[in-house]
Amino acid sequence: MIPYKLIDTASWAGAALRLYQRGDEFSIRVDKAGELMNSRAHHSEEVLAELACRMIAGRDKPHLLVGGLGMGFTLAAVLSHTGPDARVTVSELIPAVVRWNRDYMSSLAGFPLADARVQVLELDVGRVMQEHQNFDAIMLDVDNGPSSFTHDDNDALYSLRGLGLAFNALKPGGVLTVWSACSDPEFTRRMKKAGFEVTEQRVGSHASKRGNRHVIWIGVRP
Repeated sequence: MIPYKLIDTASWAGAALRLYQRGDEFSIRVDKAGELMNSRAHHSEEVLAELACRMIAGRDKPHLLVGGLGMGFTLAAVLSHTGPDARVTVSELIPAVVRWNRDYMSSLAGFPLADARVQVLELDVGRVMQEHQNFDAIMLDVDNGPSSFTHDDNDALYSLRGLGLAFNALKPGGVLTVWSACSDPEFTRRMKKAGFEVTEQRVGSHASKRGNRHVIWIGVRP
């Protein structure tokens, strides 16, 4: 088997992030925590976007927010499920992740950052939701879900206050989808307490249904 090759290293919030490549496969790993994401497994990230886009289909000039760029697969799915009049804002807190998407991984998801509909903000998604409202849909794929993985401050995003920011940032009838590596009944209760009508869906990390099963929450602002 071809060994992984270290491509680049970045420091963030006291942790080391490393980008590895093996053939056409990429892996982002976090110091001590292990692999954060791998380009082989991205089906559930695409479903995160498809669910949100499907629920707002037909709206004129929709504005969508993607919280967490990752390897670009969620963003690419948004672009493929929206029309030319859509606006897509991407919030990515880690500048290295944006740079790696542009410099090394752009072809993985079909060069989504080159799409004219896309605006990238290197800001915390909580701040973006507070300052840029009236979204038709918000998709959150930050850390490992409600149990934070990379950055402890992301806990606040999944708190009742953070969910309140998402609720207020959405138009009436707007949709919030949240990706997680595992289920969390307490998070479901918090979403409901924040005012969302909530459903939960389990999705495989691969379209073939092999691999891990991830969880996507769908919250609708009434």
